[in-house]
Amino acid sequence: MNSPQLEITIGWLYPTLMSTYGDRGNVITIERRAQWRGYNVQVLPLDQNSTAEDIKSVDVIVGGGAQDRQQEIVMRDLQGAKADAMREKIENGTPGVFTCGSPQLLGHYYEPGLGQRIDGLGILDLVSVHPGENTKRCIGNLVIEVTASRLAQDLKEMTGTTPYLVGFENHGGRTKLGKVEALGRVVYGLGNNGEDGTEGAFYQNAIATYSHGPLLPKNPFVADWLIQTALRLKYQQPITLEALDDKLAIQAREAMLKRLKVNLPATTAKV
Repeated sequence: MNSPQLEITIGWLYPTLMSTYGDRGNVITIERRAQWRGYNVQVLPLDQNSTAEDIKSVDVIVGGGAQDRQQEIVMRDLQGAKADAMREKIENGTPGVFTCGSPQLLGHYYEPGLGQRIDGLGILDLVSVHPGENTKRCIGNLVIEVTASRLAQDLKEMTGTTPYLVGFENHGGRTKLGKVEALGRVVYGLGNNGEDGTEGAFYQNAIATYSHGPLLPKNPFVADWLIQTALRLKYQQPITLEALDDKLAIQAREAMLKRLKVNLPATTAKV
């Protein structure tokens, strides 16, 4: 079911403070791919001037990366009723993509290389710690296989293939997961901490990842999953998205995988 009357509101977390490494591209990708299918789209900044009711009104949430100082400002602002609204949205299944600093915001805490521990919202069972200024950052291209069971199944049904994500990571913090499910396993790169082979986290319908680049233009099927999930939840209807011509995105993914010498199984190479 596609209709111009259907609407989707994208909540953009602190766009002036948490938009490092081009993560604005994730907002643009969701917006354009929804519009190309005839849906009305509104982008609502969720910042210091926003209220808890603003947070409750959105259908998809997008959060980007930030430097430690900006992240601390955000964490001080996202308290009280606003924090409760964010927890309620995620617990109730509102889909979202949270990159780099945003997963740290949703976790229990982040310990910067310098300064005091910054408490998070505790929505995701994970902690992030920067080992110190003299520790090398995790920087470079990133390829992961999505292993979060429900998301992997949904993406496979949408694309017909095992889902792999291509991205770019640049983070000093190392993330350790608790009971939350990892988003995927690292095929190329370092991921959450460079040790246990995990990357990101997946909880309810929230995707947490260190993958910049930004993520969604390189992996448009994830944007489609976010849109479809948001519309189904909002309208309580079995909405299925029309296919778009993603030839250029597919070619870009294939070029990057070839450059990195990553050979995916034949049934997944053209996702």
